Amino acid sequence: MRVLCVVSHPRKDSLTFQVADRFVRGLAEAGHNYEILDLHGIGFDPVLQGADEPDFSAAEQSFSPEVEVEIKRMKEHDALAFLFPIWWWNLPAMLKGYIDRVWNNGFAYGSNRLPHRHVLWIGLAGVSEAQMKKRNYDEMITHLLNVGIADYCGVSHSKVEFLYETLDSDPKHYERLLNHAHHLGLNYAKEPQH
Repeated sequence: MRVLCVVSHPRKDSLTFQVADRFVRGLAEAGHNYEILDLHGIGFDPVLQGADEPDFSAAEQSFSPEVEVEIKRMKEHDALAFLFPIWWWNLPAMLKGYIDRVWNNGFAYGSNRLPHRHVLWIGLAGVSEAQMKKRNYDEMITHLLNVGIADYCGVSHSKVEFLYETLDSDPKHYERLLNHAHHLGLNYAKEPQH
């Protein structure tokens, strides 16, 4: 499979990028091809302007050149992975803006659905698993990504994975997180996804 790995973090030296690196190593070892799309690196503008506003009266529509490039990029891949920090119990604004603009009417929903069967969301959480579950944040985020976004756009296999306690400075803990990311790459689309 060709997997588009969309990374949303402003710093290349972040744990998010280390996780992405380990994840794609696993993908490669499993025989997948991949492309890393660094949203900050390409200077993606997450703000939806008039040219990209969904026109619900049109079956198909043309978008800004920047969005058309990203739609073409998505079409060149069979599957998707998103790697991002969880900020305010949600996607970072950069990644939310990417979905707002690129997963647009007539391409991702409306008269068409995404052609991709698999998407994996890897969210890095500074909190512990217990803290995430305390107010059902894990369920809320998982439901939003799997149902509100992926399923709505026709992606039949969507899975959310959380990497917890990313602010912990213990090198052994970091290595466990990176090993888990590697495992996710090795097993991408092999295990049943929800």
